[in-house]
Amino acid sequence: MNPRARVQAPLLVLGASLLFATMGLCVKLASALYPAGEIVFYRGLVGMGFAYLVSRAQGRSLRTDVPAMHFWRSLCGVVALGLWFYAIGGLPLATAVTLNYMSSVWMALFLLGGAVLLGSAQVDGRLFAAVLVGFGGVALVLRPTLAQHQLWHGLAGLLSGMVAAMAYLQVTALGRRGEPETRIVFYFALGGVVAGALTMLWTGFSRHSLYGIGLLLAVGLLATIAQLMITRAFAIGSALSNAGLQYSGILFATAYGVLVFGERLSWMAVVGMLLIVAAGLVSTWLSRLPRESPPPTEG
Repeated sequence: MNPRARVQAPLLVLGASLLFATMGLCVKLASALYPAGEIVFYRGLVGMGFAYLVSRAQGRSLRTDVPAMHFWRSLCGVVALGLWFYAIGGLPLATAVTLNYMSSVWMALFLLGGAVLLGSAQVDGRLFAAVLVGFGGVALVLRPTLAQHQLWHGLAGLLSGMVAAMAYLQVTALGRRGEPETRIVFYFALGGVVAGALTMLWTGFSRHSLYGIGLLLAVGLLATIAQLMITRAFAIGSALSNAGLQYSGILFATAYGVLVFGERLSWMAVVGMLLIVAAGLVSTWLSRLPRESPPPTEG
């Protein structure tokens, strides 16, 4: 790695993690005005426009030879995004963000499941231990945090990490087919527009204010810029060190939760978050993620 990339990659990851956490803050504020499906719709609309402009500036076409791959990536990504936005609306911000970062632990579980189904004798016990530690962290995070009326939001947050892991596998496959990140982001955003529009046919259209429009624009812009930044970081930096710095998003989200919403975390929740971070880092290392792969995030 050249010295410039050694400095750039960590800064890009930290900047992207801050933007994702800020996006989560905007989603939580917007959830008081809009249902999750409508936020997904406008997030996708802004993301489409931004990705289109970046593609034009780079002289790249949005035409693709693998539409089916983009469809499945968008389907998984949009489902994960909708579940996560729903979770953010009903949970403390730090809790919702932490559950979404479980995606790397879910990926390790997928790898273990695949090894068992294929009859492989080389099931890594360390990976199995990391998965157990990760879910132990989830239990500690959720038990002292959730009230009875928050159980569905907690389940949605947990599932968002699982589906995000599936979307990440699709992103990796698209990257290996040579699809540029702007094209992947564009079709993911398009999927969000379609899915959000379908939910809005059921829930109806909300009334807008300048405050609400500002939040929706912020969600779309912050998420899209952060996606492009962190994809660039994983292209030029170390996957393991980038993955470690990416968990700074939990710290940023915790700070927002305390400062903006007055949220307080018990010592059990803090220990649970640390266990999830440790399990995610170990899973990333043992899974040997390709250096050029983008990160497992669906913001």
